[in-house]
Amino acid sequence: MNGDAILDEFRDAGALLEGHFILSSGLRSPVFLQKMRIFEDPVRSERVCSALGKLIRESFGQVDLVVSPAIGGIVPGYETARALGCKALFVEREAGEFQLRRGFEIPEGARIVMVEDIVTTGLSSRECIAAIRKHPGVLLGAACIVDRSNGKADVGVPLVSLLKLDVPAYPADQLPPELAAIPAVKPGSRALA
Repeated sequence: MNGDAILDEFRDAGALLEGHFILSSGLRSPVFLQKMRIFEDPVRSERVCSALGKLIRESFGQVDLVVSPAIGGIVPGYETARALGCKALFVEREAGEFQLRRGFEIPEGARIVMVEDIVTTGLSSRECIAAIRKHPGVLLGAACIVDRSNGKADVGVPLVSLLKLDVPAYPADQLPPELAAIPAVKPGSRALA
């Protein structure tokens, strides 16, 4: 599945939105990828994450464990692990920091890939990777469905993606006039009251 096919999956699911959006990073963008519209459809999720699993296998070889950040990474992490035939764990925040909970463990020598849904700045990926590195195992790299940074985000390990997009993102005080003229909405889940 190439980048155009992934973009078509987002379009067909009604997950490619245009307007003025506040991203989880706090940046503003004229484009928002509502990934949960992809993940609400098990068949579509399987198709997209199977393609991600194939890319991971081609890029990193055998994988024993997928680790993802909660909450947005749980579904793609699980589905990608299923495609790879391995286990899926997730990290969640405790006292503001990602860590393994729920009795999850990373075995000594396990070959690990961090799987994320969408990377914009790479912050949640870096935080997830920092949590993984506190445990034994071999961190091979990271993978995401969409890299909104078009390869610019540094997550600290090699990152592969099904689709690289060059979508502009702006600090709130540096908006272009056409974006500033549109009311901002925050369609994501982070920091919802």
